[in-house]
Amino acid sequence: MSNLETEPREIVCEASAHASEAGAQVELLEPRDVPLGGPRAMTVRRTLPQRERSLIGAWCFCDHYGPDDVAATGGMVVPPHPHTGLQTVSWLFAGEIEHRDSTDAHAMVRPGELNLMTAGAGIQHSEVSTAATTTLHGVQLWTALPESARRTAPKFERFVPEVFDHEGASVSVFLGSLLGRTSSASAFTPIVGAQLDIPANTALTLPVESSFEHGVLVDTGSVTLDGALITEASIGYRAPGATRLEISTADAPARTILLGGEPFGESIVMWWNFIGRSHDEIVASRSQWMADVVDDLDPAGPFGHVNGYDGKPLPAPTLPLGRLRPRG
Repeated sequence: MSNLETEPREIVCEASAHASEAGAQVELLEPRDVPLGGPRAMTVRRTLPQRERSLIGAWCFCDHYGPDDVAATGGMVVPPHPHTGLQTVSWLFAGEIEHRDSTDAHAMVRPGELNLMTAGAGIQHSEVSTAATTTLHGVQLWTALPESARRTAPKFERFVPEVFDHEGASVSVFLGSLLGRTSSASAFTPIVGAQLDIPANTALTLPVESSFEHGVLVDTGSVTLDGALITEASIGYRAPGATRLEISTADAPARTILLGGEPFGESIVMWWNFIGRSHDEIVASRSQWMADVVDDLDPAGPFGHVNGYDGKPLPAPTLPLGRLRPRG
């Protein structure tokens, strides 16, 4: 989905230099509630970016939402909106979302199926939950594109990972590589994204790349990660250096999302749905979106056109006063 905050902050995201502090090795990243839109709109639990940590590898954005009663909220209705400099990684646990974008991709996002959109220099897309959907539940993730790839041509990909067993847990690797399984979806930095469903009273050892930093997002239940308790909707962060992660459950099962990758090594500027390298670049992207698409001055501009959506595109919020101040 889009970042629908009406007053989004500009954020400089950098790999943090400080060591993990929660427990012996694990840092706890707790979510904050972010309302998206009006009074009936969805509220998401955002764990990335935050003041304590902006990035986990190239992962720079994590919104965790649901189970959301569509009858109460109206579901997801996100008009065409832009992205630059990133990939959107859509992963559902329940429900169905219709996706359309300016590459002419038209797809249904369903549980257990990766929908990956590479924005490159510019793309726009819409997302609408289907009439058959009664409950929406999932995660919306972004990866930052490195300097070498951030102006690549936009594209859309769908990948259905195989579900396999690892020490009693069910695992789906939707991006990158883990446990000898590799996703065919495009990745521009060394990275991993996977779902792990862990039964109650189960302990597993997960071999991982020692050059990666890792985060374990708990969707349901709770887990112990390398001796630290990670509760529902929080991320347990593990700095580079680990060759394995020890994950266990108590008397209830848990569903988790593993995010990892080599430290990104570049500073990025995030505002609304744009990722750039400077305040001026964000201003230019916003101006181009508003002129070419919202005011319809150049339908052939870099953001293209979304076919099949009946409605107007989403205007960008007003930029905050002042220039960016870096955050650590």
